[in-house]
Amino acid sequence: MTNNNSGSKNEEEVGSYFLEVARGAHKKKEEEMEEDTEDEESPTELNTINSSGGFLVVSTDKMSVKYTSVNLHGHDVGVVQANKPAPVKRLVYYFEIYVKDSGAKGQIAIGFTTDNFKMRRQPGWEPHSCGYHGDDGLLYRGQGKGEAFGPTYTANDIVGAGINYASHEFFFTKNGTVVGTVYNDVKGSLFPTIAVHSQNEEVHVNFGQKPFAFDLEDFEKQERMRQQMTVEKISLPPNVSHGIVRSYLLHYGYEETLNSFDMASKTTVPPVHIAQENGFDEQDIMYALNERKTLRQLIKNGEIDAALGKLHDWYPQIVQDDKSATCFLLHCQKFIELVGALEEAVKYGRIQLAKFFGLAGFEDFVQDCVALLAYEQPRESSVGYLLEDSQREVVADAVNAMILSMNPNLKDSHGCLQSGLERLLRQLTACCLERRSLNGDQGEAFYLHRVLNIGKKC
Repeated sequence: MTNNNSGSKNEEEVGSYFLEVARGAHKKKEEEMEEDTEDEESPTELNTINSSGGFLVVSTDKMSVKYTSVNLHGHDVGVVQANKPAPVKRLVYYFEIYVKDSGAKGQIAIGFTTDNFKMRRQPGWEPHSCGYHGDDGLLYRGQGKGEAFGPTYTANDIVGAGINYASHEFFFTKNGTVVGTVYNDVKGSLFPTIAVHSQNEEVHVNFGQKPFAFDLEDFEKQERMRQQMTVEKISLPPNVSHGIVRSYLLHYGYEETLNSFDMASKTTVPPVHIAQENGFDEQDIMYALNERKTLRQLIKNGEIDAALGKLHDWYPQIVQDDKSATCFLLHCQKFIELVGALEEAVKYGRIQLAKFFGLAGFEDFVQDCVALLAYEQPRESSVGYLLEDSQREVVADAVNAMILSMNPNLKDSHGCLQSGLERLLRQLTACCLERRSLNGDQGEAFYLHRVLNIGKKC
């Protein structure tokens, strides 16, 4: 015997879930996260307050530095940091210097230091710092002894320093070419830092206000491709991948595509056999496959009246509550389809949408729908998203999930909402966010839509 209270609760959960999807709550949250990333402060100039000012002069625009003294001691270094630490919520951070004059000895350095760095020492000479030095081409990482790294650099050279948060590495460039990389084991905020150490050395800094000599965009592209290649090298048994795809097609009622997919699977060499022990239980998502396919096609074609008619015939319990979230989405979609036929839309809205005004959870979406009538070009408006095909898909998905929830032998009520593939992607997102958290929230934030679009851009 079916538990009516349980069934009613499932229907309410399904309707509420897709109402949230229709309202775009998940998109808004993602946009807010992206805005947080974009708003992260970046270095814009040199810090004239925290520098070894007795040995150098910073220009009035705070974008260049010159060593004006005669160095008598090893600690007579002219060091200056950027006014802000390197931003961390990105794939790569990078800046450059142009060596205007190499001075008496060419003891120029570029690198990264922490906020408590001793400002009379070269970057790399003190713990928690790293620096690439021009006079000997050595790399210094927290101690006085350098290690072989790259070529020396002098007047008219452009030298860059960057942090690759994906690979946890510092990297340095000379005249647009990568010199080398080294593991970044420094914790905490890192400030772009430059140093001069002999008379008349002069350096100009570029924090991105003008084009870099180094092709940073291509570097980031290559890094993303490297990450993608690493993932693609992971071996996945064909029956597992086919099972995931097959469960997706079954879940959403793509019957014709499923039949073609099954036929193709049988003609592969060797044929792909999907065993039950792989964890793909098809009983829940085989339910009412043909009916779900028919309803999805009607809704995708904008034939909402026909879809409602089929639901009344096949699943009257879904539409018996005319104020349910599922009925609400169907009525809203019918109204959206009428946009362009003003009189019909107004008449339908007064009859079917007016009942939802004042009801918690519905009113803001109703207002968006009605607002379509206020624009001469509604597709270009702030509510134009309602006219996209994706909105029909949301309604079709809601109806599909409601039918799956009617299955008397249903084992997993939450499985109605999303396919196994989508749940795997949710788990992937959670794992990536946890990994980033363990790395001190450093590196590019994970956005699933970016990952899925990588293949389209390449």
